[in-house]
Amino acid sequence: MALSLPPRSSLSRLRERAGVRAGELRRNSTDAESVLWRHLRNRQLEGFKFRRQHPIGPFFADFACIEAGLVIELDGGQHFEPQAQVADQERSRRISAEGFAVMRFDNRQLLQETEAVLHAIRARLLSRHPHPNPLPQAGEGVTSTRSST
Repeated sequence: MALSLPPRSSLSRLRERAGVRAGELRRNSTDAESVLWRHLRNRQLEGFKFRRQHPIGPFFADFACIEAGLVIELDGGQHFEPQAQVADQERSRRISAEGFAVMRFDNRQLLQETEAVLHAIRARLLSRHPHPNPLPQAGEGVTSTRSST
């Protein structure tokens, strides 16, 4: 029996709704999300490209780096409730099943220890993936292209 896909128009509507929802989430970002985005956008962190509110399965990842397979989630105070922690664990499990590693930080931690959070993200990125655009080698043993006249 062949697997039937929804009609093309249904897929288009789903993508459109996901785009609208992601846009709403970006417009209503928390202070912590805004702070982190200032450090991640435009390949500022080791040259890796991050996306905000990127759909992964039925979820919207706060920040996703597709090339590194990394999702960063920022959690507000409501995430410390036992029921929310169970939901977050399930969410992380399902995002991991899509091939992504998940790093979670709470908003307070990000706002008070921004450099430490960035260091942890940087370490994770570089431990699994070398810089996507490494600088050319320089120093002893490297031949120069300059001619001596």
